[in-house]
Amino acid sequence: MQVVVTKHHGLGNDFLVLDLGQLQKLDQSKIDWPSVAKLWCDRQNGVGADGLLLLTRVADFKLTMQLLNQDGSRAEMSGNGIRCLAQAAFDLDGHQTAVSYTVATDAGDRVVDVEPVTHDEVRASVDMGRIENIDEPKNWSAIGSDPNRPVMHLSVGNPHAVVGVEDVSLVNLLEIGQKIPQVNLEIIEPGPESHAITMRVHERGAGITQACGTGACASAWAASKWGLVPASVREVLVHQPGGDASVRLNHPQPGHVTLIGPANFASRHNLELAL
Repeated sequence: MQVVVTKHHGLGNDFLVLDLGQLQKLDQSKIDWPSVAKLWCDRQNGVGADGLLLLTRVADFKLTMQLLNQDGSRAEMSGNGIRCLAQAAFDLDGHQTAVSYTVATDAGDRVVDVEPVTHDEVRASVDMGRIENIDEPKNWSAIGSDPNRPVMHLSVGNPHAVVGVEDVSLVNLLEIGQKIPQVNLEIIEPGPESHAITMRVHERGAGITQACGTGACASAWAASKWGLVPASVREVLVHQPGGDASVRLNHPQPGHVTLIGPANFASRHNLELAL
């Protein structure tokens, strides 16, 4: 069976979006979604992407998102992915003005405000929920981090380890990220602006990516707690290889963060779905 899949990216972190409304007459429980994700997301033999997003419509402005990483594993949440999913729904709905979607994810409901910028780009803000401390991941000691470095283990609906370094460009991120593949690893340095940080990420299930929305949230939160940005800063600019995102701290309520950034339509594909 052929289906229409759209490709989108948030700051270079790219996703394929499949509207499951195309499969209403099928028994979707029989579809091997991990294998589909691995095939379609393969950059040599497929379309290529960091992950596959499955979109389901519950009501006019209520959606569900299922996320499978490039390696076929299931992920709870993606800050860039949810913006891409919202853009796909926005385009399918034919909206021309700003709207808000409530998206059910494995990490809970998230409200996404979508505003068109150009024909192929939207700006979206997402209440990413509460930031919570979590235990350090198993095998953490294997990365050999200097015990004097600031480290914070956080959940933004999915697990993160944030490490403060002097220069993110000098770290062999792939090597250390592969030692703790069960979490997302961010390395950050302050600046260059006083209200900003610079971040690189090794993502669970995808490897090094151009950007990570939940990682930007975890990193901004850690940077504020460590004093890498002034205490007065309420919106942290997060520089990433793929571009910049903004994270509002303690917004829309204490303990929460709001992620703000673009989502861009890249391409449309007719793909074969094995049944």
